[in-house]
Amino acid sequence: MGGSNPYIEKSETAIAKKPFKLTFITPEKPIEIEVDPEKFPYGETGLPGSILDIALGNGIDVEHACGGVCACSTCHIIVKQGLDTCNEATDDENDQLDEAPGLTLQSRLGCQCVPNGEKDLIIEIPEWNKNLVKESH
Repeated sequence: MGGSNPYIEKSETAIAKKPFKLTFITPEKPIEIEVDPEKFPYGETGLPGSILDIALGNGIDVEHACGGVCACSTCHIIVKQGLDTCNEATDDENDQLDEAPGLTLQSRLGCQCVPNGEKDLIIEIPEWNKNLVKESH
């Protein structure tokens, strides 16, 4: 699955122009990725250049039951560092996030969160959503 949801508002995004680092906090150890914007999009899951797209393109499974079209909250992430370089959340994204357990002020949907590459990011996958990362499905 994948693609876009025609029923939600479109987010204004600025795709990264230069490489940056993205660190995922996982149960075993942090996973650091060097993100090369020349390789976007990796797939068709989430917005091009989204955290979900980057994770899946680098072999890090993050739950995404709706296929990355902002129709669920399973790709909930917490942007621990670098949130100011990401696109603004839309009302539709915030509505979906309201359904996610463990919501914080830094919570985003991985499928909708697109960093502009101006800073490195640190991303936490909430404890309840770490099974895929931990079990390498």
